[in-house]
Amino acid sequence: MEIKLTKDTEQKLITSLRRYMREEFGEDAGELKATLFLRFCLEEIGPSIYNQAIQDARAFMQEKVADLENVCYVHEGNHWKQSSGRRGR
Repeated sequence: MEIKLTKDTEQKLITSLRRYMREEFGEDAGELKATLFLRFCLEEIGPSIYNQAIQDARAFMQEKVADLENVCYVHEGNHWKQSSGRRGR
């Protein structure tokens, strides 16, 4: 699965990468170098991050679905339990 970014997000990331390279390595990376590095990261590292996020979301949802009975359960036959003190009137 290809990870696609909006143009705005891609531009923000490229700007951030250029700043990081300048501040951490003292290297003024051009737009092309930062773009190629970003694409490499998206292709090589992105799928691992994406897959982990999907696993985390799946575990979260399974936990919530497993708890549905506790969250959404309504006891039946409550009328007679609540009005048992009115018997004999």
